Formats: sequence, structure tokens, C-alpha cells
Amino acid sequence: MTRVASLYLPMLSIELIRRTEPRAQLEARARSLQTTHGCPTSAVGGWRPGARWSHGDDAPAGSPQRWRGAAERTAPSIRPLILAEQVGNKQSVASSCPAAVEMGLVRGMTVAQARILVPDLDVRPSDTTADMEMLGRLALHAVRHWTPTAAVSGLDGLWLDLTGVTHLHGGEERFCRRAIGLCRRLGLTARIAVAGSPGAAHALARFGGQPIVRIACGGDAQALAGLPLACLRLVPEALAAAARFGLETVGDLLPLPRGPLARRLGLASIRRLDQALGRIAEPIVPLVPEQACVAIRRLLEPIVTAEAIEQVVADLLRDLVGELRKRGVGARALVLRLDRIDGSEQRISVGTVSATRDPVHLARLFHLRVERIDPGDGIETMVIAASHVEPLGATALASGLGRGDRAGDVATLVDQLAGRAGADAVFTVGAVESDVPERATCRTGPLDAPSGWPLWKRPVRLLRRPEMLTNVVALLPDHPPRRFAWRGDMHAVVAGDGPERIHGEWWRRDAEIEAVRDYYRVEDDRGARFWLFRRGDGIDPATGDLSWFMHGLFG
Repeated sequence: MTRVASLYLPMLSIELIRRTEPRAQLEARARSLQTTHGCPTSAVGGWRPGARWSHGDDAPAGSPQRWRGAAERTAPSIRPLILAEQVGNKQSVASSCPAAVEMGLVRGMTVAQARILVPDLDVRPSDTTADMEMLGRLALHAVRHWTPTAAVSGLDGLWLDLTGVTHLHGGEERFCRRAIGLCRRLGLTARIAVAGSPGAAHALARFGGQPIVRIACGGDAQALAGLPLACLRLVPEALAAAARFGLETVGDLLPLPRGPLARRLGLASIRRLDQALGRIAEPIVPLVPEQACVAIRRLLEPIVTAEAIEQVVADLLRDLVGELRKRGVGARALVLRLDRIDGSEQRISVGTVSATRDPVHLARLFHLRVERIDPGDGIETMVIAASHVEPLGATALASGLGRGDRAGDVATLVDQLAGRAGADAVFTVGAVESDVPERATCRTGPLDAPSGWPLWKRPVRLLRRPEMLTNVVALLPDHPPRRFAWRGDMHAVVAGDGPERIHGEWWRRDAEIEAVRDYYRVEDDRGARFWLFRRGDGIDPATGDLSWFMHGLFG
């Protein structure tokens, strides 16, 4: 039996716009707090992340939390929002927020009339492209995780063919709750209905009045009888004609003869009624995800040598690059599948740091993996698929003819190094917003250009964990050490610079509330330069125990 679900997103356009506004609203509230109450905040306009008292409800009466709460209560409410679309020579309301709907601003009303009813109205243009993109992403998610047959229905919902798949999700009720929960996590209001036909599910999702509506098999006519005729997706002319004859609900149409009804409302209206009742099939054209670029070779004779395998790989890459060029994309990850004559298969993967369509470069990457291939008794089929692609357009080779000052492309070099040493062995060190040195760096892509480095000099090699020094001789509180022992060797310091004082990140751990480190750059009598620090400021015992640690090496 056929079971179809209709997922309805009544406020999709409005909620897509509202999702981009929370940060701006918080900044406006912070400015209102500063100007209205004069409460001090940080230099960047917000509270320090570790100020736990600023998040709790048990803040003292004069604390900034109470000031902030007062500012939020006195902040002006958000203006009613409507989205406008151009219809002929006038602008009409395409969508309204819940506050605007309560004020009587409904779809189809002219924007001029809406401004008269609500002078303080926020009017923005409707963006149907963004709505369709969001619906397309939801449909792709449904195809990959829910049901293989899903399609976009209009500008506000999806059709999902649940025939034979609901048991995979624990039943229809559980599936509906799962779909509603996903939309809620995305910040979208949703309603869903399950019925025996797409038309009935579409009508019940929009006019059923409940977040989840499920109709048993054979009960579509009874469930639709009390709904208005607009639920059948009739054209405005048919609805106007039905109103002249006093036909208001679907139940009013059911007992009438088909011939006179078709003459008054049109054959299209009768067809919509039959589709909703399941008398006429309404096929759902499923959204099919874009197929990956694939090249395949079925060999006449099995091959076992590395030279033959590389020759077939080169042929496959030429076919694959042609398909990539047609689509205007480049490959970032390729998978080579080799089917042996004994029925087993083997997969070899390669990746690139940037999109490419160079068959020679891709063949070189596979050449580095040939020794991993076990042909067994012979390979009869070879397939290469581009599992990850990115847009790739034309690249300017030089600004003028005959000039060779163009910077070299290191992407091919990085790919070859990663192919030999492993993908995790090639990386760039990036900066993280942290004052503590061991937390201030991270691994990024080999072609990234990280920014945000501190102005103070940092060592070329930073130890993963600071190592404790012994036999340290130093003058307190601000002088670098004169002598220290590290890893069994004694070092006599001939020059030093510092201190650079770094305080602990007190919002992370209570142990760092008063912690202090004084860093020094020193050079020993053998020319080696080190980066070391002392715990504590040398005055207050609560800041540290005055122990010394090695943290990095220069050069």
C-alpha cells in the first residue's frame, strides 16, 4: 500500500532570514546595556567567556548579569517582518512572520495595504533562490537517510514516499518525530502529514492543524471532508466559482455529479480532487543526487603486472578528466577499485590539496601506490571514481607573454610528499586565539595562509610539553637564569632577554586564576638559543612555585 508524507515548512522564508540575525541582536543589546545602564563591559563589547557569574541565575544584585537582564527586558521588541514579491505592477506579501500574521498581514495582500495597517513594518524582498537551495539540501538529506524517493513540493515543503521504508525508522510515528526534530535543530518550524496519496498528505500538512497528522489506509476521504477547498491546490478562478455556488469544503464536492461539477469548476479541479482521494495516480518525481564522475574499463584479459595496471590507470584518468572538464570541476579525492577474477576487490585512494584536472599529476599519485596493489590471479575490471570534487575554472598562467616571474605552484609537490609520507605528515602550523603557547597553535592545511600570530617572537621548535630544568641559578624577580641543566647537560647563559609575562587562562581552569609565567630568550656559551620560563612572578607565592621549564628552541 502507498504511504506518502508531506513535510510542510510554513515559515521557511522568514526563518532563513531570522537565522542570520541573532549576533546582530546580541550586539544591539550589548550597546543598549552600555548606553542605558553604564555597566562596564570588555573592550570587544561582550563578557569574558570564563566569567561564570555572568551566566548564572544566582548573580548578586549589583552584578552585570542583573544589569544585562534588565537591558534585555527593556530592549525594544523585533518589528513585524514580511517578505514582498513583485506581481505585475504591484508588490504583494509573499510570507509573514507570526507577529505579522496575528496583525492580519497574510499572503497575497499588497504591501501598501500592509503598511497602512502596520506603519512600523519591516519589509524585505523575497528570496526564492535561497528557499529552493534550502529545500534542495533537505531533499538530498532525505534521499540519503530517509527514503530514496523524495521531491520538493512548491516553495514550502517536501514529498517523501514512505512506502516500504517506515519499518527502518521504527514506524510512521517515530519517523515523523524524527523529521520534526531535524527541522527544529535547523531552526525551522515544520508540520508533517502521512496519508495514502500525495494530494491528501499535502492538504493535511497545511490544513490539518496539528504538527503530526497520520491517516490510516482508506481514510483519506473522511479526513479531507472537513477541510476547505484551498487544500486541493485549486486555481483562484476555481475557488471563486466554488464560492459563488456555496461550495466551501471538500465534503461538499464528494456527493455532486462529476459532469456538472466539471463544467462549473473545470476539469483540472476534478483531477485535483481525484488525486487527493487516490483515484488518480500523482507520481513523485524523485530528486536524484548528482552522480559521481566515474570511468570504467572491463579488460579482455586479466592483468597482473604493475606496468599494465599503470597503463589502464592512465586511460581511465583521460576519460575521467574529460568528464570533469564538462562539469567544470576538479578532483580532490579519487578512488581506484580493482576487481579480481576470484570475485574479491581492492581499493586505492589518493587525494590532492587543491582541485586539479591534470591527468599526468594524478597518474603520478597512483604510481606512488602501485606497490600496494595485490593483483592476485589477475584483475579483470578497473574503476576510478572522483569521490570529492570542487569547482575549477580557468587559471591565468601569466600577466603577460614571455614573462616567467610567476610564482610556482607547490600543490603538486605537496601531493607527492603526502603520497610518500602520508597525508598527516604534511601540514602548516596555524595560530589559535590563546595566550598560553602550547594552546596557541594547531595543524592546518599545507596550502593555508594562517594569520593572527603574536607580535612577540616565538621559537621555531616548540616542545609538546614543557620540560623541567634543574640546577638553575637566577636573580629574582626579573633576571634570566645564569646557569641551568637540561637533559643532563649544563648550560652557561651568556645573553638573555625578557621577561615576557603570560597570565593563565582563568576561564578554563581554577588552577590558572593566579598563575603567571615569565618567559626568557637566552643564549648559552655554545651559541644555542632557548625559550624557557619560570612559574611565578618572583614576588607573590600564589602565582607559582618559581620552578623553571624549557619550552622551545630557536634555530
